Amino acid sequence: MLDIMALFRAFPGACAQGLVWGIMALGVYITYKLLDFADLTVDSTLATGGAVAVMLILGGIPTPVALLAAAAAGGLAGFITGFLHTVLGIPDILSGILTQIALYSVNLNILGASNKSVSVDQYSLVISLRYIPRAVIVTLIFIIALIGVLYWFFGTEYGFTIRSTGCNPHMSRAQGVNTNKAKVAALIISNAIVGLAGGLLAQYQGYADVSMGRGAIVIGLASVIIGQVLGESVFGKRMNFIIRMLSVILGAVIYYIVITFVLWLGLPSEDMKLFSAIVVAVFLAVPYLRGKAKSSFRKGGNR
Repeated sequence: MLDIMALFRAFPGACAQGLVWGIMALGVYITYKLLDFADLTVDSTLATGGAVAVMLILGGIPTPVALLAAAAAGGLAGFITGFLHTVLGIPDILSGILTQIALYSVNLNILGASNKSVSVDQYSLVISLRYIPRAVIVTLIFIIALIGVLYWFFGTEYGFTIRSTGCNPHMSRAQGVNTNKAKVAALIISNAIVGLAGGLLAQYQGYADVSMGRGAIVIGLASVIIGQVLGESVFGKRMNFIIRMLSVILGAVIYYIVITFVLWLGLPSEDMKLFSAIVVAVFLAVPYLRGKAKSSFRKGGNR
């Protein structure tokens, strides 16, 4: 028999974890939606942020400084990906894969082992899974501040150059925009956000691991797609930039609620990657099938 109360008890933890991963999904949103850049660096950038934050906290560095360093480390990884792509001419997917592979060794050297733990009893952590209500509140504060900064930045002239580069790079170059610099800047911002999320996630779960970011791109894309589908179904063409970013956060929370529900059903945990891929595939197919259905309906009306 399935215990429905166990499912409800698991929901707060799923929401807290979804909010943390939602910050990571915002970084994916910048490259995937705004820049139209398939950046696979995030699978290792998340672990880099977590490793840097944990090692600095263990070394006695204040937690806020450790989080800033985690974001800076993520931004540096994004710069390397941008350098490989814009200066050396390596395709976007391959440049991200190369940085991702290299970062595995870097993360291993930072940690000095495959993983390192950090206890909330010994260190002043920002969030912890042992205090879920506080984790939810603190993470929401981070999200509100981050969305406010991103809304301001992408409303500036330089922010518009990044958005125009992703929308139409040829037209942007014709208008005198240095699209290579715009790409590098967007990758730095994106991976800095992912690094920050890694620092928060490591504190939340109490450890940093060299493989903690494996599959992060899938979760990020799932959050972006789920949020986009739900946002468009509710707001339609009235979706502005803030609503789109908030929908990404909501998509991450819904994703983890779905995963929690799947685990509650008793399905094998080793098949979790399969379930994640199925969830992403379903939500990716929804906009296409909806558009195809509308097109068929119009054609039938014309006849």
